[in-house]
Amino acid sequence: MKIIVTLISAFFFLCSFSQDKKGIKQELLISLYGGKQQKVINYDKSFVSDDRLFYESLDRPEAKFTLSDKEVIEKTLNNYIEGSSYNKLNTLKESFSKEATLYLTGEEGFKRYTPEEYTSFFSSDRKGEFNGRIGEIISIDVVNDIATAKVEILIPNRKWRFVDLFLLKKFTNDWKIISKTATREVSNETGNKILFVVSNTDYYIGTNIPTGNSFDEIVLAYKMFTEAGFNVDIISPKGGAVPLKYVDTSEKIKKEYLYDSDFMYALKTTKKPTQVHSSSYKAIYYVGGGSAMFNVPKNKEIQKLAIDIYEKQEGVISAVCHGTAGIVFLKKSNGEYVVKNKRVNGFPEDHEKKDKEYFKSFPFLIRKTVESHGGKFFYSNVSEEHVEVDGRLVTGQSPASVPKLVREVINIMNSK
Repeated sequence: MKIIVTLISAFFFLCSFSQDKKGIKQELLISLYGGKQQKVINYDKSFVSDDRLFYESLDRPEAKFTLSDKEVIEKTLNNYIEGSSYNKLNTLKESFSKEATLYLTGEEGFKRYTPEEYTSFFSSDRKGEFNGRIGEIISIDVVNDIATAKVEILIPNRKWRFVDLFLLKKFTNDWKIISKTATREVSNETGNKILFVVSNTDYYIGTNIPTGNSFDEIVLAYKMFTEAGFNVDIISPKGGAVPLKYVDTSEKIKKEYLYDSDFMYALKTTKKPTQVHSSSYKAIYYVGGGSAMFNVPKNKEIQKLAIDIYEKQEGVISAVCHGTAGIVFLKKSNGEYVVKNKRVNGFPEDHEKKDKEYFKSFPFLIRKTVESHGGKFFYSNVSEEHVEVDGRLVTGQSPASVPKLVREVINIMNSK
């Protein structure tokens, strides 16, 4: 607190003497959240918070955002993906260091290649033209000035899936690929995507009661969608790591995914809504758990993604358990609620423990809100499977409903 008061005092003191100085900012770019402390980063003399909003020293001419190592690595890998997918040879070449070595197996067997030789595999005559390669970063692991990374490359028309493994090195302020190898397998993945929505809320608001996203409802749906050939992206309001509940390693499927480093990396590095585009998705799936009641339902960016998927992409909106909270405030472009005149399911307040503190923290009630917005809410006994399908709106009551819900979503997408 003393640091902040000192900074504010210094700011107004300087302003009183240098009103026309370009370098003095008119507001402090300090973000305080969650009680986390500001950190001093010596190399740029900036105060940096964990969400990367920072106050730049007042004697600097311009406030600039610094990129983390992970963000620079992502940029390098995305250059690799874009360059190899759209025949942009210079972009592809720039992702490698000049001394990089690639170890690949081709028609001539296992062989070592230079970046120049590798980029020659792509057609310079078709620069900017999509060649059928669909890329996605799977994981990144950084240790000081070295990093490893995995990228998935799909070529659906040949039913191929490559996993590219990279070694990267930091050079001054840039990261370059210094080595690459890859493996190929037959795959039914089509490149079509499903967007999962989870919440960052780890405590019921106003309490010290932990909550999280239902691990059941994530892994069951993820397994079924990916086995059906769909890719999954996961978003949360703030991005980054999200809290999980109902993790039971005595259950085989949960153990399998809990110890799957690539899957857990996706939950550790969820995307922000602004990092994805609705045109990439065939369906959106709202995950349940107590966290789903907070921050997701009225998030404007997530709402826009859902409506664009539903209307512009003619995709499916789906939700399970408390995930239905995420759809109750959705409005179509004509101003009507998505749930109006629709059969809707979810976890109703009728099944909640209304005398408990967690329930008192709920900002609204799912069934009551659906009905007040013109929807028709149906539910069964708490442990029963129950799924409602009404056009391209699919909702389920609990984790027990996930398998049927996923099958219904897939049937709708495959019927188009």
